[in-house]
Amino acid sequence: MNQDILSFFDGKPEALPLYEVFEQKVLSGVEDVKVKVQKTQIAFSNRHNFAFVSFLPVRRAKERPAVYIVVTFGLGRRAESPRIDAATEPYPGRWTHHVLISERSGIDEELMAWVREAAAFSAAKR
Repeated sequence: MNQDILSFFDGKPEALPLYEVFEQKVLSGVEDVKVKVQKTQIAFSNRHNFAFVSFLPVRRAKERPAVYIVVTFGLGRRAESPRIDAATEPYPGRWTHHVLISERSGIDEELMAWVREAAAFSAAKR
């Protein structure tokens, strides 16, 4: 774990274990991933960014758990699931999805399948 990642979680250290599980699954499930810590998010990329971890307020404050991360990923289609807190189409044929994760069990095969699909979609973009 590098210092930039630890610094990103300074204000919310209890969320770090969720991130660690997600990062491990991304790195073991997607080839040639680069991780870049930014001010408000951690980006995962191959040719382009395909997934992010942040603390986006995708739910009202009273509906958010005390400990959480938000996983954001981009697909060429709109994924339908009650787990998806928000989905937008910023460009035709490019959908951004936000999923709030509050437990390790939320980082499951369904989520990781979306992330792998996002990585493939990103790798194919020009």
